[in-house]
Amino acid sequence: MQNTTKTTRQNASTLKLPASSRKSVSASRKRKPEIDTTGSAEEKRSGAIDLDAPELYLNRELTWLEFNRRVLHMADVDSTPLLERVKFLAIVSSNIDEFFMKRIGGLKQQIAAGIRIPSVDGRTPPEQLRQSLSLVRDIHCEQNRILRQLVQPLEAHGIRLVRYDKLNQEQEKLLRNNFIANIFPLLTPLAMDPGHPFPFISNLALNLLVSLRYPGGSSSHYARVKVPMVKGIAPRFLRVGDSNAHVKLEDVVANNLDLLFPGMEIISRELFRVTRNAIVEIEEEEADDLLAMIESELRDRHFAPIVRLQVEKEMNPTHRGMLAAELGLDEETDVFGVETLMAQRDLFEIAGLDFPELHDPPHKPIEHTRLAHDSRNIFHIIRDRGALLIQQPYESFTTSVERFLRTASEDPKVLAIKMTLYRTSEDSTIVSSLVNAALNGKQVAVLVELKARFDEAANIRWARRMEQVGIHVTYGVVGLKTHSKVILVVRKDYNGLRRYAHIGTGNYHAGTAHLYCDLGMLTCDEAITQDLTELFNYLTGYSPPPRYRKILTSPYTLKKTLLEKIDREIKGHSKATPGLIQFKMNALEDVDITRGLYRAAQAGVKVDLIVRDTCRLRPGIPGLTESTQVISVIGRFLEHARIYYFHNNGDEEYFIGSADLMKRNLESRVEVVAPVEDAKLRQELRLIIDVQLSSRKHVWEMQADGSYVERTDTRGKKSLSPQETFIELAQKRMGAASKHQQAKLRKKLLNHFHNRLKLK
Repeated sequence: MQNTTKTTRQNASTLKLPASSRKSVSASRKRKPEIDTTGSAEEKRSGAIDLDAPELYLNRELTWLEFNRRVLHMADVDSTPLLERVKFLAIVSSNIDEFFMKRIGGLKQQIAAGIRIPSVDGRTPPEQLRQSLSLVRDIHCEQNRILRQLVQPLEAHGIRLVRYDKLNQEQEKLLRNNFIANIFPLLTPLAMDPGHPFPFISNLALNLLVSLRYPGGSSSHYARVKVPMVKGIAPRFLRVGDSNAHVKLEDVVANNLDLLFPGMEIISRELFRVTRNAIVEIEEEEADDLLAMIESELRDRHFAPIVRLQVEKEMNPTHRGMLAAELGLDEETDVFGVETLMAQRDLFEIAGLDFPELHDPPHKPIEHTRLAHDSRNIFHIIRDRGALLIQQPYESFTTSVERFLRTASEDPKVLAIKMTLYRTSEDSTIVSSLVNAALNGKQVAVLVELKARFDEAANIRWARRMEQVGIHVTYGVVGLKTHSKVILVVRKDYNGLRRYAHIGTGNYHAGTAHLYCDLGMLTCDEAITQDLTELFNYLTGYSPPPRYRKILTSPYTLKKTLLEKIDREIKGHSKATPGLIQFKMNALEDVDITRGLYRAAQAGVKVDLIVRDTCRLRPGIPGLTESTQVISVIGRFLEHARIYYFHNNGDEEYFIGSADLMKRNLESRVEVVAPVEDAKLRQELRLIIDVQLSSRKHVWEMQADGSYVERTDTRGKKSLSPQETFIELAQKRMGAASKHQQAKLRKKLLNHFHNRLKLK
């Protein structure tokens, strides 16, 4: 038994996708799980499986990286439009950059602090770091392979990445003139010698290490030249004349260094890039001014330790070693040779080229059917017709959430507006509405989350702009990040004060509202709005955490209540009334929730999990999770909604909100999850769950060993992905003019997807 366990842990330490990512699910089910499965199912259900065993829990870092391999797969299939494939390459590159800044940086900090305590999956920080870096290198190889494969199809449409030395004389003259006018003035060569210390290297910037010597001289000199990317002036890919040929900015700089170093002999010019740790330790409790503290943190991050060095694969080994030594990095583990294109995140520029036939079909969100033909005040619509569920990006953010806030800013009967602001867009109409409300004499209070990672600077600007017009800006509760998505409006209705609210799963950001799949509820439910009133009093004042009537919040009630509801599902489970738990979220990382779901599955409760990326739980383990499935939906939009469903012996419960099931969200953030009680809104949530569980396209199913296999459609006809289905359904809803037609359509769709689930 000891030998079996040891082998199991070694095998489980590395999660590998199957050799063929298109392998059918039915074939993959023959694979053996990696824990001991001896003994009968009855013995295991009686408690023989240790629910604390490390092999039951998948690793957070590795499962998140595997999610990026699923995203990368979208760039590797011919059915994805060509420039969308380029976009997915850019997305993965951007994600990996962030992974190094946040997760690798965090692991390195743990190692430096001497932490050797294993995580719940049995890995120490050094083991997690080693395995993560190995998987990143595999992903890099896949990125390079796919990018090389895309070159020829792009060229077939006239889109070319051209080397500078392959330009003709006229093209070279064009780019040299562009260099002289727009790029040369931005360059600052920094010498590297005993009189000039090694220069500071900016995070994620492209740099040229230039080796040169004086004419007739024998000794080499070195200089660093930062490649100055400036939006609208010096993009990463410079267009050659009116063609769709592009030359890399660093290539143009490298081939015009004679203007920067006149009279010098250029021996070599080699590209490199560094990634810095984005995790800077701050003592919030000791800060007199949180705004000043965050500004200080941003400055400190600029000088944070380097966690990765990327170099051209052909870089001179001596130069590679010199850079690693100067930057304090381990050349073997921290240096990454790049074969094709460094900083592939800049491929967003190519992906954005205007070739409609090479993109996904245009998608324009529809106006919510209950708002589309009703020009009345939106508060009257909510009051008279009940709560509304907004499904982004299928339904318009502009004509629902932005309309809600814009109307609140202009309506003379609105007395106060309170909201949480985690992230918003540069040209935010949300902030404009809040400013307008304050100028119109309304009481406006906004909780701005200054610690929203990578959006701190923007949020500081918004906070100062709002304070200038008299908005009450606060920064939340010390020690807790406010991640909830809530707007509360107080209005003087015909029969007294009434409160209206929006509770969402996504940020108040018009840009991401077109790219993220999110949910939001507009309601005037008395208990929910009373709860939100007390929540804001807690966030902006000194009132103790209240006891809420309906909403669930972290860090005080959400986790405890979810665990209680899981236990209730276990106790109520029987053959006559089988238990059912269905969660849709971005991540399942919290150990207590995972263990609770294991207990439910062990008791026979059916557990369906729709998890975008990180998931610790393993389905398909005999005697434990045979009736559990874990799927991941990948598509043109980023899945971002959270839905929590409990069958509850037929007295069903649905919740939506901002919280993922991660330890940080449940214990160190302010999150809001609200019940959805309206029958029609529940039908819409049921449809979302059923469509995603039953779809065959762009849906990946986790196996017992933690790997994912893409589902295939065995019915012999082309199927729609979940997101394609929702686009089609939104268009049909818009076409169904009458309430009767909409109700009939909703019922027909529900029956259709229920039948598909039964067949499955």
